[in-house]
Amino acid sequence: MTSQQNPASARRPIRELPDELISQIAAGEVVERPASVVRELVDNALDAGAQSITLRLIGGGTRLISVEDDGGGIAPDELGTALKRHATSKIGNLGDLESVMTMGFRGEALAAIHSVSELTLLSRTDGQSTAFALDGRTGEIRPAARAVGTTVEVKELFFSTPARRKFLKSDSTELAHCIEAVRRHALARPDVGFAIWHEGKLVEQWRVHPGTAGLAQRLADVLGEDFVAQSIPIEFHAGPLKVIGRAGLPDAARSRPDHQFAYVNGRFVRDKVVMHGARSAYEDLLHGHKQPAYALFMQIDPTLVDVNVHPTKIEVRFRDSRAVHQAVRHALENALAAPRSNKLSDAAGPLHFDLKAPAPTALPESANWQQGGMAFERPGAATFSAPSYKPADFLRVRVDGEQAMADLKALWQPKSEDNTWPPHASERTLSWETASLAESPAMAGASPYGVAKTSAPSLPEGDWPLGRAIAQLHGVYILAENKQGLVVVDMHAAHERIVYERLKSQLQAQSKEGPRIASQPLLIPATFAATPSEVATAEACADALEQLGLEISPLSAKTLAVRAVPTSLAQGDAVELARSVLNELAQHDASTVVQRAQNEILATMACHGAVRANRRLTLDEMNGLLRQMEETERSDQCNHGRPTWRQMAMRDLDALFLRGR
Repeated sequence: MTSQQNPASARRPIRELPDELISQIAAGEVVERPASVVRELVDNALDAGAQSITLRLIGGGTRLISVEDDGGGIAPDELGTALKRHATSKIGNLGDLESVMTMGFRGEALAAIHSVSELTLLSRTDGQSTAFALDGRTGEIRPAARAVGTTVEVKELFFSTPARRKFLKSDSTELAHCIEAVRRHALARPDVGFAIWHEGKLVEQWRVHPGTAGLAQRLADVLGEDFVAQSIPIEFHAGPLKVIGRAGLPDAARSRPDHQFAYVNGRFVRDKVVMHGARSAYEDLLHGHKQPAYALFMQIDPTLVDVNVHPTKIEVRFRDSRAVHQAVRHALENALAAPRSNKLSDAAGPLHFDLKAPAPTALPESANWQQGGMAFERPGAATFSAPSYKPADFLRVRVDGEQAMADLKALWQPKSEDNTWPPHASERTLSWETASLAESPAMAGASPYGVAKTSAPSLPEGDWPLGRAIAQLHGVYILAENKQGLVVVDMHAAHERIVYERLKSQLQAQSKEGPRIASQPLLIPATFAATPSEVATAEACADALEQLGLEISPLSAKTLAVRAVPTSLAQGDAVELARSVLNELAQHDASTVVQRAQNEILATMACHGAVRANRRLTLDEMNGLLRQMEETERSDQCNHGRPTWRQMAMRDLDALFLRGR
């Protein structure tokens, strides 16, 4: 009886794979669907200096993909070489690879596409009397008619790998992906015209927009006029990094992240560092799980970014990812900070009251009690919406607003003895009483409710962006008139943002007196089982942790101990805080975790310290609140992302009463 040999243990000789199989393996990485072919061919057209690119499709790109450009073209003796693997004109040595500025550079795209389709390459260079066409199947080169430029025709995609073709979706779905691939290129290149034809019909076209205003016009053409109207410009410089583009207003946030575009040196990327930095800039401004809309164009020294990370080239790696993260975050924060009420004349969609939109939800009525003939609101009687973004579970203890305020009252000392603000420079404590807006010198004459009466405004009355208060509606809304028409203000939401920004400024001013966040040692260190990555991060970043008010030290190879935490977060879960900071520190800037945690506390305090619904204000108090809104950063949204005010233009009011018809 013969013994049966295990096939798995049988030795197979090592041999080189045939070129065709190598190309098809590479095609599995580069060519996922027709849109992948479109992306690669448009990349090549842009690298060739094209000013006009035309894409023609049949069957959503499965039957035909044709990309025509008016670039420099390919010489006849180089047509055959262009279809070989790792053949490219864009790099020649390691130095070129480390400073890539072209869209393509790997020399894999045409070879990969050729291996899974019927490809024809037609090109003519300047100075040639005729064009030449290369048949990818036979290798035959023949004269042809064409102007200067290149046409690449890809027919019957995946004909040689029918199993791959079964994974494709419907023609309409594949067409949508192809359009999206061209749209991403079009956003970054307003100096290039694009046209997309499908089944002989023009489906998209974006004309050339030269000059400095070209980018804004291209954004309007590709993303729509509404995006430009509901966004603000960005321009930020940080060393070798420059960030320009437009940031969508919080009111224009979407349910899906389909309007988030980030480019590095003209290349569209999906980078977690950039996306995290952008999201962190919107933390205090978005309601619920809304996604911001933005178009960011980053320019950086090519030696500081590695684009040779993935065959699709949609991923990049930064040499200093934390610097990029902070640059993106600050670029967006700076753009979003200025109150939009000061730009009413240039504003559009989001500042206007939508007559078809549901009315804002009123805050729940709270219990009032009388004292000395003055109405006060019982602390903690009303509920509030939790912020839309929580950094980690260790913040759950802060859901109890009264407990959060009690904790911080114990930590922050009373104001200075001479009853002035700010305290003496030598005093490092933050006054809890100054959380009320009435304590600021700029708000002298404030009412007992913490809303300032009108002081001498910097602008004439007729030029006040939010106008002059005329009435209060049901104790919830302030009605004001300005040059544009009627302004409706949610007084609690507006005052909440003002208090919140004041508290953040005071805490920031306090922290500037010392380079480190004050920490509080734990009586009993909190220990937890840590991963090797967490242990390595804790050891390598001990100084950064100390600056954040954290002391984390290893007890063993698999255990970490938290010995101190930031003073203002002493009542939280130290282990969850430590894990969150270590995770952020390994990828981004961990200071954002502590800042978010502190802001969570301040948001709770501001919500309970702001004026409540059903509280009657005088006209002076209402005007004082409007003036504060005009001077407070991010005053267009409350701490939970809800809008604080809306504009009803005269044309909207005239339409209600059919005036002029």
